[in-house]
Amino acid sequence: MHRRGVGAGAIAKKKLAEAKYKERGTVLAEDQLAQMSKQLDMFKTNLEEFASKHKQEIRKNPQFRVQFQDMCATIGVDPLASGKGFWSEMLGVGDFYYELGVQIIEVCLALKHRNGGLITLEELHQQVLKGRGKFAQDVSQDDLLRAIKKLKVLGNGFGIIPVGGTYLIQSVPAELNMDHTVVLQLAEKKGYVTVGEIRSSLKWETERAKQVLEHLLKEGMAWLDTQAAGDPQYWLPALFTELYSQEITPEEAKEAIP
Repeated sequence: MHRRGVGAGAIAKKKLAEAKYKERGTVLAEDQLAQMSKQLDMFKTNLEEFASKHKQEIRKNPQFRVQFQDMCATIGVDPLASGKGFWSEMLGVGDFYYELGVQIIEVCLALKHRNGGLITLEELHQQVLKGRGKFAQDVSQDDLLRAIKKLKVLGNGFGIIPVGGTYLIQSVPAELNMDHTVVLQLAEKKGYVTVGEIRSSLKWETERAKQVLEHLLKEGMAWLDTQAAGDPQYWLPALFTELYSQEITPEEAKEAIP
């Protein structure tokens, strides 16, 4: 016996059914997209009303400001994306982060001769607060990180390097790769590192360790102590907290600004 072939009518019927399913699926997808868009618009409207109601607290309270920024991020709204528009006019956040960015640059320039362009986030925060005075709007470390990320548009001069449980802020256009970052992390606890410690901890060859340390020396980010007992010690002034026991004087700040 021969099996009967599928007729042209059955094929046409199957194609018609598939086309109807596809059309129905498209309609459902469009309905869902329209509904999500409507919900998003409503969320944005509610967010604007919330911002209007709590604008003073958003501007004055760093913790509240972080929570508000997180709320904005969930729907893809960036209050810092533009210096104009609703968010800037309502909250003044554009001006706030612009001014904070200028202060960050001034502090980094004033300390560059000491640290070679690397500074811990904690030290930067402390120095910025000193420069702002007692009656200025309070700022948090989160505010500093957000302002620094905006400074990246100026070029590769500013960067954020994770080190242990904190960050190092790079304010000079030096090329730092993963090897440099790992060595900085290794030096975080003591403020210095040796070739021997790098070889032991990271299992690197001597030449690789020396290349990384020589680059940090060349960029002014490390100091070499050849009189230390044992291996020469490569100190990272950005991690050497005693170095920052002094305050930045107005004269230093003025001299650092071109």
